[in-house]
Amino acid sequence: MPAQQGLRTGSTPLAVRMRPTSLDEVAGQRHLLGTGSPLIRLADDALGAQGGVSVILWGPPGTGKTTLAQAIAHSSGREFVELSAVTAGVKDVREVMERARSTTDLYGVSTVLFLDEIHRFSKAQQDALLPGVENGWVILVAATTENPSFSVIAPLLSRSLLLTLEPLSDDDLGVLVDRAVADPRGLDGAVELAPEARAVLIRLASGDARRALTALEASAVAAAAAGSTTVSAETVAASVDRALLRYDRQGDEHYDVISAFIKSIRGSDVDASLHYLARMIEAGEDPRFIARRVMISAAEDIGMADPHALSVAVSAAQGVALIGMPEGRILLAEAVTYLATAPKSNASYRALDAAIADVRAGRMGRVPKPLRDAHYPGAQRLGHGAGYRYAHDEPHSVAEQQYLPDELVGTRYYAPTGNGYERDVAPRLERLRAILEGRALPPAADAGGSGAGATARDAANPGTASG
Repeated sequence: MPAQQGLRTGSTPLAVRMRPTSLDEVAGQRHLLGTGSPLIRLADDALGAQGGVSVILWGPPGTGKTTLAQAIAHSSGREFVELSAVTAGVKDVREVMERARSTTDLYGVSTVLFLDEIHRFSKAQQDALLPGVENGWVILVAATTENPSFSVIAPLLSRSLLLTLEPLSDDDLGVLVDRAVADPRGLDGAVELAPEARAVLIRLASGDARRALTALEASAVAAAAAGSTTVSAETVAASVDRALLRYDRQGDEHYDVISAFIKSIRGSDVDASLHYLARMIEAGEDPRFIARRVMISAAEDIGMADPHALSVAVSAAQGVALIGMPEGRILLAEAVTYLATAPKSNASYRALDAAIADVRAGRMGRVPKPLRDAHYPGAQRLGHGAGYRYAHDEPHSVAEQQYLPDELVGTRYYAPTGNGYERDVAPRLERLRAILEGRALPPAADAGGSGAGATARDAANPGTASG
């Protein structure tokens, strides 16, 4: 078949032409399509009898929200009405409700109302849906890319099941792309898709079916215009205006780029850090994976030199999980910039590793008796808790007391650096250790502080570097 003949599509995009007509054709979302699931029950109701549960489909773009709703419409005997919150108003909703009420009263058949982008509806517009949902005139199937907890009114949420859609896997996207190339509704075999091109399409789609099919259609048209019946990886790159990134999420490049990313943050090169972040984002790396690595870097490489770094990283990770991509890249950029420019210290986790090494080597000893639990019957007879000094009853809430087991007295695990916040922690730590051990305090950081001969009980508050 000539290439152009298979690409005569009119004005209907390939992604629309390839939309499944039944739930059997839906790729992905297997967790929502098991036997007896709400969506299956809606689709299997061949008689369209009154009754059923409204659902809110929440997920990223291109994961099949509209597809699921339309597949239900084709499979069910119910009336089906589709509205978009972008263009519909309260008047449109009320008209649908009146027609649905009449259909229910006359024929005993409820109407499936698919409302796309429900998060764009105001509270008043969402309120207009309540009578129909409450009385069973309509079964609402609403779709949103925003968190329904913030974008859908509580009365509507309480009357609906919330179903979460996941980004499509690479295997799911592969099924969709292959089907679109061969199916008469799609390209009908007009072009051949090279394996490298197929891999590029899947990678660039980043779990979005619509993006994959749109890029496939553009690439097929470009190949046909050049007189070719083969879509190559270069054709795909030229068609979607994206450089071909050598990046395999399961291969060496994945590990090389993330390694370079972490080492650039550790090395305080903010420009290199952002470069590798951009490569991962453009290659379709899971942003949750990136966020996890950023959190680890905050604790591992910044640590106590800037304790706020971990809070920044955790906040970015939570934000990415909440809002998704592409906006999530903004949060990642801020966190990465903060971490790369922050002072660095790995003293905290090195201290823990040293303590773990001692424990593994058997250097543990018994817990000192004053620190043992004295709340159970007979504990006091064993001497547990005897001599314990309650820190808050002591000056500056620090008591001269042994906390380590006898075998480890004097052991030092944590050695703060002179970077960032740890520059202030170091002198404070020395004064704390002196009080704990009953030693003379070291000189204070300023001339007005306690001198070297001061005793622990006469010491100024060790909570400040100056004493």
